[in-house]
Amino acid sequence: MTSQITANGRVNLEKSGPAPSGSGLRGHPWLTLFAVAIGVMMVTLDGTIVAVANPAIQKDLGATLAEVQWITNGYLLALAVSLITAGKLGDRFGHRQTFLIGIAGFALSSAVIGLSSGVELVIGARVAQGLFGALLMPAALGLLRATFPAEKLNMAIGIWGMVIGASTAAGPIVGGLLVEHVSWQSVFFVNVPVGVVALGFGLFILLDHRAENAPRSFDLLGVLLLSGAMFSLIWALIKAAEWGWGDTKTLVFLGASVVCFGLFTLWESRVAEPLIPLGMFRSLPLSAGTVLMVLMAFAFMGGLFFVTFYLQNVHGMRPVDSGLHLLPLTGMMIIGSPLAGAAITKIGPRVPLVAGMVATAVACFGMARLTPGTGTLVMSLWFALLGLGLAPVMVGATEVIVGNAPLELSGVAGGLQQAAMQVGGSLGTAVLGAVMAGTVRDSFGDNWRAAGLPPLGPEQLDLAEKGVQVGIAPVPPGVPEQVKQAITTVAHDTFVSGMSAAFTVAGVVAVLAAVVAGFTKRGANAAAGAGAAHV
Repeated sequence: MTSQITANGRVNLEKSGPAPSGSGLRGHPWLTLFAVAIGVMMVTLDGTIVAVANPAIQKDLGATLAEVQWITNGYLLALAVSLITAGKLGDRFGHRQTFLIGIAGFALSSAVIGLSSGVELVIGARVAQGLFGALLMPAALGLLRATFPAEKLNMAIGIWGMVIGASTAAGPIVGGLLVEHVSWQSVFFVNVPVGVVALGFGLFILLDHRAENAPRSFDLLGVLLLSGAMFSLIWALIKAAEWGWGDTKTLVFLGASVVCFGLFTLWESRVAEPLIPLGMFRSLPLSAGTVLMVLMAFAFMGGLFFVTFYLQNVHGMRPVDSGLHLLPLTGMMIIGSPLAGAAITKIGPRVPLVAGMVATAVACFGMARLTPGTGTLVMSLWFALLGLGLAPVMVGATEVIVGNAPLELSGVAGGLQQAAMQVGGSLGTAVLGAVMAGTVRDSFGDNWRAAGLPPLGPEQLDLAEKGVQVGIAPVPPGVPEQVKQAITTVAHDTFVSGMSAAFTVAGVVAVLAAVVAGFTKRGANAAAGAGAAHV
């Protein structure tokens, strides 16, 4: 690949040899990785911090439950809907520009949230955070792909995954400390100095690599159709627990998603410069990597959703303590990601990906055996195995998707990888939530009667079941200690049986993912991104 550095600092990558990285520090691969990591850290840290801050926001701003849910759902929808389009923007206008805009916008949105006096502004700024986060994440992968030679790309993605694991682990701990000792606003204000540092470093270090055949136009109708499809799908998954899977509204949104995806596919096959060239999916490894990301996120995020309730509501831990108990999981992801990157570089992704999903499946089946009295050591062993299994999948599947896409579509590939994770996580949370709800509905009433507790009316039973689905014991005020203990035992036993069923399903999905991982292979186009002469 050859290159030409233009007057505005852009590198045009052509097809006949490696391109230089620019002069001095600008465009240096490892400094590029550092600059990208700061921005990614800000977004992933924010993702886990906010869950800790939500109760304080609700109390301080007098928000309803629906409004608090929108603080999370607004961000999730904006992120999921925009990721692939944002990746295409990076391919069209440059990943450096979209990354820096994403950094600046995310930090500014965070400041607006911290200064908000009403929940409506908080929700609006969270939607803005999702849009700017969508610009940032695919651009980060695009910059790494264009900067690192193929033989070092997996190690770079491994370190990138390590940063994600570390910031994810730090979120509940940092968030808990800030909420308890400062204020919920400080949870968002912390993004401002991080954003300033990331922006300054990015302006100084990042070099904008462009493929010679980068897109020249923008598929607006494709954007609208894909956005409508993603919105309808994610919204249906978010609301399914409230509406019910057979409810008309759920079916309408799922149907709208299918129609929009169908029209999108038809349009993309005819337009001159499509948003997602369908020819990308002729690559079996790329398609397998995308499916693998969906299944991995289904098992991981869907199962982990219940772990926080288990730690806080069954074991009675504070948010900070529950975050500390999850350190074996995130710690193994931190340690395992760069090691996985080195292993994948040496032997290819297939064996590490299959082994990782097998380990994930074993961990899910192990967590299906947790009880209300399980000790920290046993929990930590299963959490550590889960983290060890996830590390090679996060690294390897990312390399498979991005490395098997043409360089000029690296942003779209990065957006596809992130979108697959969002869809898988939403699907896992919705489906496993339905498994939990069904288990509680089938067994709670019988367990209540078997314990000899006073009968509950239909409304009381329904209210109690909703609490039990998140591990809360429906203990009325003023009951004797013996009755309180009996209610708590019934509630926690029922919740754990539901969690066991959910983790069993997650384990089966992980086994299926291990089979899919067998169809992956090293990125056929990874060498096209070798944009640096010296690393």
